[in-house]
Amino acid sequence: MFDVTTSAHLLLRQTLVDLRSGLAPAAVVFALGLATVMPAAAQNVPPLDKPFAEHKLALQLSDSDPKKEGLVISVAYNLLKFYGPDKVAIEVVTFGPGIDLLKVDNANRTLVDSLVAQGVRFDVCGNTLDTIARDSGKRPDINPHAVEVEAGVAQLLTLAETGYTVVRP
Repeated sequence: MFDVTTSAHLLLRQTLVDLRSGLAPAAVVFALGLATVMPAAAQNVPPLDKPFAEHKLALQLSDSDPKKEGLVISVAYNLLKFYGPDKVAIEVVTFGPGIDLLKVDNANRTLVDSLVAQGVRFDVCGNTLDTIARDSGKRPDINPHAVEVEAGVAQLLTLAETGYTVVRP
């Protein structure tokens, strides 16, 4: 993917090369201008729905294991209790077999819905859903509170780059 952020970085890198060569002072101004309009996702800002969050946690779930599902749910509940729902932003990112937590018939559905009501976000990997659909001919039915992201691992990387601590219980 080639976006404004990538363009700005490439232009800034080329400008530094040009400066070493004694070329293009105007390009420096242009490159710095582009750098200031980089997307907000590349900056460390609190989530819009959690403006006072002092702590940011991404929980990774990539296993279809009821014990690990329970552990992820337990960690989220414990952090909400410890910090308070306004002081912690929690995002559970599921991919691969871990998406089972977000299937509509999962035994933990009520607990997931309760966490969503307290501000926890649950992401489901679109790549995993597409692979299942390609292999089986049907996408699995997913909890309507889940947010589909293009790629679960990329979502974890983005969260880490914006100040989230990634934990895999």
